[in-house]
Amino acid sequence: MTQSNSFDSKKTLTVGNKAYTIYALKDAEQNGLEGISRLPHSLKVVLENLLRFEDGRTVHRPDIEAVRSWLDNKGAAGHEISYRPARVLMQDFTGVPAVVDLAAMRDATQTLGADPQKINPLVPVDLVIDHSVMVDYFGTANAFEQNVEREYERNGERYEFLRWGQSAFSNFRVVPPGTGICHQVNLEYLAQTVWTKSEGGEEVAYPDTLVGTDSHTTMVNGLAVLGWGVGGIEAEAAMLGQPISMLIPEVIGFKFTGKLPEGTTATDLVLHVTEMLRKKGVVGKFVEFYGAGLSNLSLEDKATIANMAPEYGATCGFFPIDSETISYLTDTGRDPNRVALVEAYAKAQGMFRTDADPDPVFSDTLELDLASVVPSLAGPKRPQDRVALTDASTAFVKALEEISGGRAPAVDAADKQEARYVAEGATGAHDTPEDNDAANTSYAVPGRDFHLSDGDVVIAAITSCTNTSNPSVLVAAGLVARKAREKGLHPKPWVKTSLAPGSQVVTEYLTRSGLQEDLDAIGFNTVGYGCTTCIGNSGPLDEDISKTINENDLVAVSVLSGNRNFEGRVNPDVRANYLASPPLVVAYSLLGKMTVDITTEPLGNDRDGNPVYLKDIWPTSTEIADTVRSAIDVEMFRSRYGDVFKGDRRWQEIKVEGGETYSWSSSSTYVQNPPYFEDMSMEPDAITDIEDARVLSLFLDSITTDHISPAGSFKAGTPAGKYLVDRQVKPVDFNSFGARRGNHEVMMRGTFANIRIRNQMVPGTEGGFTKSPTGEVVPIYDAAMDYKAKDTPLVIFAGKEYGTGSSRDWAAKGTRLLGVRAVIAESFERIHRSNLVGMGVLPLVFKDGASWKSLGITGDETVSIKGLAHIEPRQTLELDITFADGRKEVVPVLLRIDTLDELEYYRHGGILHYVLRNLVAA
Repeated sequence: MTQSNSFDSKKTLTVGNKAYTIYALKDAEQNGLEGISRLPHSLKVVLENLLRFEDGRTVHRPDIEAVRSWLDNKGAAGHEISYRPARVLMQDFTGVPAVVDLAAMRDATQTLGADPQKINPLVPVDLVIDHSVMVDYFGTANAFEQNVEREYERNGERYEFLRWGQSAFSNFRVVPPGTGICHQVNLEYLAQTVWTKSEGGEEVAYPDTLVGTDSHTTMVNGLAVLGWGVGGIEAEAAMLGQPISMLIPEVIGFKFTGKLPEGTTATDLVLHVTEMLRKKGVVGKFVEFYGAGLSNLSLEDKATIANMAPEYGATCGFFPIDSETISYLTDTGRDPNRVALVEAYAKAQGMFRTDADPDPVFSDTLELDLASVVPSLAGPKRPQDRVALTDASTAFVKALEEISGGRAPAVDAADKQEARYVAEGATGAHDTPEDNDAANTSYAVPGRDFHLSDGDVVIAAITSCTNTSNPSVLVAAGLVARKAREKGLHPKPWVKTSLAPGSQVVTEYLTRSGLQEDLDAIGFNTVGYGCTTCIGNSGPLDEDISKTINENDLVAVSVLSGNRNFEGRVNPDVRANYLASPPLVVAYSLLGKMTVDITTEPLGNDRDGNPVYLKDIWPTSTEIADTVRSAIDVEMFRSRYGDVFKGDRRWQEIKVEGGETYSWSSSSTYVQNPPYFEDMSMEPDAITDIEDARVLSLFLDSITTDHISPAGSFKAGTPAGKYLVDRQVKPVDFNSFGARRGNHEVMMRGTFANIRIRNQMVPGTEGGFTKSPTGEVVPIYDAAMDYKAKDTPLVIFAGKEYGTGSSRDWAAKGTRLLGVRAVIAESFERIHRSNLVGMGVLPLVFKDGASWKSLGITGDETVSIKGLAHIEPRQTLELDITFADGRKEVVPVLLRIDTLDELEYYRHGGILHYVLRNLVAA
C-alpha cells in the first residue's frame, strides 16, 4: 500500500458505471512535476509506478523528482530507483528452475524454523510450457501428435513437478503444452495494457507491466505493455515482492516515416531496425518508437519489432497506446469493459499517441523512412548482421572462408551443378560424379540420389519466436506455398522443413484460409506449438545427412524465422544460420542453397519444365491483406483462450503429489534440490577477499549466454552425457539441456560446454575445454571440480559484450557452481551482469582501454582481489596479478555492482539468500 502521495496524484477515473483509483500524471504535473507531459511514454509508465509505490522507504520523493529532472539530463544522471512490475511471465526452460528454487526456498524456510507458506508469489505469475517440444517428426500429417507424444514421454518428471507447483503455490498459473509460445499467448491473451487490482476497498487501475524469464518478453511492448527479460533469479525476487533496482534509463527515440514498399515484410523492417540500433549502441537503454509512420504499421508489426529488442541490445522497444492498440484488444476478444478502460486511462494520463502529437523529449534519436526498407536476411552468426536479399549469396561465399577456417568453395562449378539440376528437373542435386570431382565441394549422401555441398540449406523452419504472432507474414508464407504447389515445386530433399505456430489461433486462420493445406503439401506441416528451432529444438537431421556434413566438414545452412542465430544454437550440424521472414523460409526450402542468388536464379521448374523464379510465387500486399481480413475473426481468440489453463487429455491425467513442500526424488534426472541454501544461517557470512585465484577461461569478444549456458542437445561423451549414462539414461533419452534445467548436476556439467566456444587458454581447440591444474587439456567442468577439491577460487577473463543473449539464469548459476568468484571483462551485457551479481559473482570491467590481451595474460597466472569487505557500488578495485614467471602487476578495474540493492544481494551471497532471510525474518 502506498503510504505517501507527495504530488497529490491519487484520483478517481470513472469509466462507464465503474470507478477506478488512478495515480494521475496530469495532477502530478500541476503539483510540482512541471513538464512531465513531454516525457517519453515509456518513462510515464515508470513515473506512474513510482507515484503509486511511494512509501518513504523504497520509493522517496527525490526518486520521483529524478524522473522529472530526466527532461534536463536525459538519463545521464544515473539515478537509482525501485521499480515494481505488475506481474511475471515465464517459459518452462527458465520457469522450471525458478519453481525448483522456490521449492528449495520452502525447504530452507522450514529448516530455519519458519512457515514454508511464507514462500509464495506475491504478484501474478504465468508460466507457459512452450520450449519443450522438439522436431523429431516433420513433413507428415501426424507430425504434431507424434512430437507432442514424445514431448510428454521426455518431460514427464518436469510436468509432474509443474503440476505440483500449480497446486502448491498461490498466484501461479501454468499454460499447458501445445497451446502456444509464451510471447504470443501473452500478446493475444494474458496482457491487458491496463491492469487492475482490488486494494484497500478500491479498484486501482495502472499500466500493465511485467518482467519475464525470457529475454523476448519485450514482444509485448508492441501492445504498450512495458516489459523486459530478466534472469530467473531476478524474476523470483520480483515474484516474492522485491522491487527491481534499476537506473532511470536513457530513452532513444526511433522515428518512423513513410510506408513499407510492396514486396517487403515486417521481418525485413525489423532486421533494418536491429542493424541500425546495434550500430547506434543502445545496450541498457529504452528504445521508444514514434512518428507518423507508426500509423502505417499493424499491432503485430510493432510486436515483431518489439520482440527483437535483445537483438538490437535495448532493454525494451516500446510502442505507445494508440488507436491500433484499441483495435487489437477488441479484435482479440478482450473484455469490452477492459478495452474501454484502456482507452479512457491512456487519454486521462497523456499516454495515448496520435500523429498530431508533438515529439517527446528523448536522450537521442534516429529515423527510418519505411519506404527505404528492402527484403533482407541476417546472418550467418548474429541477428544484427543484415544483408540485402540480393547480396545474400555473395555475402555467404565471403563468410564461408571464415566459418570453415579458410576453405573457399568452387562457386562456379557448384552453381553449374545447380543450374543443371534445375534445368533437368531432377529430384536430387549434384548427382554427377564428374561435377563432384571438378568442384571438390559436393559429397554423395549414402543411400540417396543427391549430394551435399557447402551452403546447402538443411533446415528451413518457420519457428515461433518473432514472426508467428504476425498474420501478414504467416499468410505470406502460406501464399508462397500455394503458388509453389500450383507450379509443382517442392523443397529439396535434403531440407528439413517445419512450422511451429506461436498459438493455436495461427493454425485456425491458416486452416480457414486453406493455406495450411498448401503448407502441408510442400512439407511445412505443424510440428508443435513452441519455440523449436531458435532455441535449439530443431531435432536431429537425417542420420545420413548429418554423417555427410560432419565427415566432410561441410558448412550447412539453416534459414529460420526466429530471432537468434548464434553459433551452435540451432543445430550442432549447422554452422551458418540466417534469420528470414516466413515466406523467405519457404522460398529457400525450394531453392535449397545459399550460394545461389534467390532473386535472379530459378527456384526449380514447373510441371511443363519452365523455370520458376521468386517473383513468380511472391504474393502482393493486396493478396496478403485480403486473406488476413477474410480468415481472422474475434471468435477464434475467444474459443482458443476460453479454457486455456485446462490442457489436453495428457496434461489432465498427470497425477499431482506432494504438499506445501516438494518430495524430491534422488533418482530423478530432471529435478533435484539445488545446493544454494546448504548450511545457510540467518546471518550472512562476512565478505572475504579473493586470494590466489586461478584462471578458468580466457574469452574474446561477443561471448554470448548461448556459449555459457547449457542449451540444445548434447552427446554421451560430454560430462553431462556421462552423468546421465552413469544413471542408466540412454542417449536417445537425453532430451535437451533446456529440459533438464531443474537438475543442477546436469547443468553444471554443461556450463561453458558449447561446441563452438573457444577458450584462448587452449588455442586451436573448439568446445568447452581448458587446462587442468596439471596443465592437461580437459573439459571445463572437470578442471573446475579439480580446483574446487583444492579450495582454489577461479576467475574468468573476457572481452567486449560478455553475456549478450537470452536472459538465462543458468549462465550465472553454472558459473557460480563451478567455483568462479569473478568475471573480468571489457564490457557486459545488462542481464548477465545483473545475474552474476544475483549469484554472488563479481563482475569487473577493465579500465583505461586495458584488456587481458594487452596485459599479456595467458591463463597461467594467479589473481587476487582485495578490499572486498568495504566495497561500494561502481568503485575502482585492483587486480593483483602474478604471472607464471613471477612478475607482478596491479591493474585497476571497475566494480560493476551498480546499486546499493545489488551490493546487499552480494553481501548475502546472492539475491535468493537476501530474499529468503528477509521473508523468514518478517
